[in-house]
Amino acid sequence: MPNTLYLPELREMLAEGNAAELREFCAALHPASTADFMEGLTAEEAWRVLQFAEMPTRVQIFGYFPREKQIEILKLGDRAEIAQFIGHLPPDDRVDLLNDVDADLVAQWLPLMPAAERRDILRLRAFPENTAGAMMTTEFARLSENLTVREALEELGRQAGELETIYYIYILDDEGHLRGLVSARQLVSAMGKPDTRIGDLMEENIVTVNVDDDQEVVAQKVARYDLLAIPVVDQARHMLGIITHDDVIDVVVEEASEDAYKMGGMMPIEESYLETAFVTIWRKRAGWLSMLFVAELFTFTALASFEEAIQKVIALSLFVPLCISTGGNSGSQAATLITRAIALGQITVRDWFRVLRHELLMGLALGATLGTIGFVRAALTPQSVLGDVNHWTLALVIGQAVAVICLWGTLTGSLLPIAFKRLGFDPGFASSPFVATFVDVTGIVIYFSIAEAYLLR
Repeated sequence: MPNTLYLPELREMLAEGNAAELREFCAALHPASTADFMEGLTAEEAWRVLQFAEMPTRVQIFGYFPREKQIEILKLGDRAEIAQFIGHLPPDDRVDLLNDVDADLVAQWLPLMPAAERRDILRLRAFPENTAGAMMTTEFARLSENLTVREALEELGRQAGELETIYYIYILDDEGHLRGLVSARQLVSAMGKPDTRIGDLMEENIVTVNVDDDQEVVAQKVARYDLLAIPVVDQARHMLGIITHDDVIDVVVEEASEDAYKMGGMMPIEESYLETAFVTIWRKRAGWLSMLFVAELFTFTALASFEEAIQKVIALSLFVPLCISTGGNSGSQAATLITRAIALGQITVRDWFRVLRHELLMGLALGATLGTIGFVRAALTPQSVLGDVNHWTLALVIGQAVAVICLWGTLTGSLLPIAFKRLGFDPGFASSPFVATFVDVTGIVIYFSIAEAYLLR
């Protein structure tokens, strides 16, 4: 919901051309708060307000706008002015933004940018989406190992204005190979010994990511080693850029949202729920639902093949929902556990046998638990409902069916994500609805096969 508290005042200041108060508004608050208060403004009004902010603040406020408004603003301004503004955006952010803008507009802006920024944009846009190369920023602090602490601090003072962050200072040789790093804290602590060589302070055992690594690998390394930034290198260990923790947080949120959508049986949506078009949400939901609905039609075929058993023992139909839901629930649980474990790097495809062994024992334990409950419930069914069927026999059928279906659902739910991963598909597609649908159909066959063995001999 837009924050409308300052909208009347902002529009009044714009109408009056009150430059002093508009500059104060842009500078007084945190950029995120300023962007929130500007949310109700049109793109044209927002851009006019931004003209009164210093360029670093303007860039920060702009970064908190929704992507749709950012693109609208870029389309409004003078081409040369917009090209200059884009050049001040952090390298990774501007590439992400330009990837969402019409190619014709990008082609108009690029020639108007300085050659260095233009080369940087073209290079970063060449990396595949969702890789370390596409995430990184090329602005990072770099020093030579032969500098002293005093010289290093002077050099950092010259670089600071162009850097996104100085958590770590990276030590490179003349050819751009990564040799080591020193933290800002180490450098400040060494000020008492200003003639100490940087090479004597630097750490050489550095955690890095390859430029082609998937963004999930980046997130896992940053989380595992508790890093504020991680360097990106190529195969020859040339340092190409860094990925900061704020970009990793964005990846974690994106991946978690994507996994949640897939586990719910729908394609991910990229924008917020209320800002996504109705047709877009319908398309992303209807595709999966239609496929699952067609798959569920096989339950009709399965039930039809056991028509004789159903006619002879009507009471069997009463327990179909109980038995089938058990398999779907156990399968969904297992699929969620294994999919998440794969996403976190806790298990790989090679661990399939360990997973099978673990879930076999778990399925037996869960099946015994639920089967016992099912046995008791079936045994308590009034004889008047069962007709000629002995209630102890029916209880045995229900107990065994629930136990076997629970075991089957657990094994299916645990192995399907691994199979998807092995075949090159996203394990998230082995979603709860997918597993539940598969187990529903096969569970009916298991249930009535056991029933026939006991009741129709």
